[in-house]
Amino acid sequence: MRSQDVTQRLTTPLDVPAYPDGPYRFTDREYFTITYRTDPQVLERLVPEPLRVAEPTVRFEIMRMPDTTGLGDYTESGQVLSVEYEGERGEYVLAMYVDSLPAIASGREISAYPKKLGAPRLAVDSDTLVGTLDYGSLRVATATMGYKHARIDMDGAREEICCPTFMLKKLPGYTGEPRICELVRFQIEDITVKGAWTGPARLQLFQHALAPMADLPVLEVLSANHVLTDLTLPPPAVVHDYLAR
Repeated sequence: MRSQDVTQRLTTPLDVPAYPDGPYRFTDREYFTITYRTDPQVLERLVPEPLRVAEPTVRFEIMRMPDTTGLGDYTESGQVLSVEYEGERGEYVLAMYVDSLPAIASGREISAYPKKLGAPRLAVDSDTLVGTLDYGSLRVATATMGYKHARIDMDGAREEICCPTFMLKKLPGYTGEPRICELVRFQIEDITVKGAWTGPARLQLFQHALAPMADLPVLEVLSANHVLTDLTLPPPAVVHDYLAR
């Protein structure tokens, strides 16, 4: 294979890439989110400068992606924190747990999603929407909400999903020193909200050394949403380079 052909390949293995080129279009992407109040001192330890904690809240989310161009069918779960950057309110993605290798590899390499392997699930149990996350064989989180108890404003649901989002991209060099260390920002714009609902909700988080969601304890559930969408994820932009001299 010629050198110029190597540089034109998106990722490895060269003969069978871990994921195809984007952009990735999501059809019937389903969100189940619970926003809750937590310990502000823990948030201060987790949010990297130059971001700052905007309020002591966390959004726990389960996202079901049954139809994604190039990536197929998968589910992910994570926690996002309320932050501010240079006067702009947004969210910082702390961690994501995903059941798909192409989604993990593309999310980490092309973008800056902090994805790890996990086993999230989203399903309806009788009259209850249920989201769970397992890490290995152990339960990490269980979220429940009354299924479609009340409709919510579509514009409000769109605003929540399209909130500016910040992530930390870290890539080490071969000596162990950082080669890339950047804060990036992206914002979903190409979105169609098909339905949005709310209902009574509860969230349980369980202690786990390698999936430490419970380090951000649930002090009070503030809101819960269930939203069905079509959307395209945009590429991120670098807003702060930690290695710049």
